[in-house]
Amino acid sequence: MKYNLTTRDRLIWPALLFVVIVWVGCVSESDEPILSLYRFEKPSHFPEPTYTFQNNDVNEKGFNLGKMLFFDPSLSRDGSVSCSSCHVQSHAFADTWLHPFSFGVEDREGVRNSPPLFNLAFQTEFFWDGGVTHLDFAPILAIESEIEMDESFENLVHKLNNHTQYPKLFKEAFGVEEITGPYVLHAFSQFMLLMVSADSRYDQFVKGDQNALNQEEIEGLLLFRKHCESCHREPLFTDLSYRNNGVQKTITDLGREAITEVAQDRAKFKVPSLRNIEVTSPYMHNARFEGLLQVLNHYTEGIQEQVNIDPLVFKNGKPTIQLTDPEKEKIIAFLKSLTDDNFINNPIFFNSNE
Repeated sequence: MKYNLTTRDRLIWPALLFVVIVWVGCVSESDEPILSLYRFEKPSHFPEPTYTFQNNDVNEKGFNLGKMLFFDPSLSRDGSVSCSSCHVQSHAFADTWLHPFSFGVEDREGVRNSPPLFNLAFQTEFFWDGGVTHLDFAPILAIESEIEMDESFENLVHKLNNHTQYPKLFKEAFGVEEITGPYVLHAFSQFMLLMVSADSRYDQFVKGDQNALNQEEIEGLLLFRKHCESCHREPLFTDLSYRNNGVQKTITDLGREAITEVAQDRAKFKVPSLRNIEVTSPYMHNARFEGLLQVLNHYTEGIQEQVNIDPLVFKNGKPTIQLTDPEKEKIIAFLKSLTDDNFINNPIFFNSNE
């Protein structure tokens, strides 16, 4: 069939085509980025994730449900603390000097510093001692801890089923008529999986922006690679191993040994990531150090002989790392370039209930 365009058609069709182009442009520029906010995407310079996404792929409803649970103090026995009480976004979801150790109901205080939460999709063991071997099970430890939320997981699920909002939200997210434990854990994980920190100035530098770091920071990076990277391996800035770095003057916390019951693991703790280190003070599992210079001073002159001390930090009766004061300043300058402002200020993590 052949169409003959009239003069009127020749005027209307270009206008209609313009409208379609503008509409498509609006969809691609506004709707798609919004959708991608709730999709896990591996940073190009990161290793492959280890989380089992095939069992629990992230979506907007599941993420927002997990966020609601994360900020909800009613999950604790007395309704006084939530996950966010010890994991503060402005501190890369770590705690602050106000609470150097984890705390919980009735103002109970723990014995370890609350670690930051990010890049969890790339880990297979969690907490300072690696006592949990899958992200989905991590919340149970805090929920049932007598020091923290002091609530049985069974009763928490019961409370959620009798809540005015949660049954509807779980049905929308997972299509279930009844809330069960696995879906609670999947919701938590969906929220935490999107805590990806990979957009610091360091990241911009390694991806090709040579102006992202100044000269002092570049020199600090070179010093870091020489003295620190054996344990704090790029790009996650941890090798995910367990080591005794001599931070306990007297061993009172058995660390990894409490999990493995192997004497060679005594006083060993998981090597933490140094990403966002500028905002995650206090440092070490026992919150011993307030500042980064104190940490470097520990490695250069503060370590003493101790059972299971890591030979990378102490060997032949002395610390293995030697740094001048100017070198320490350069390393600290570099470490501050690992601060990911877009992550710690990302509005998708804000508490929507406030």
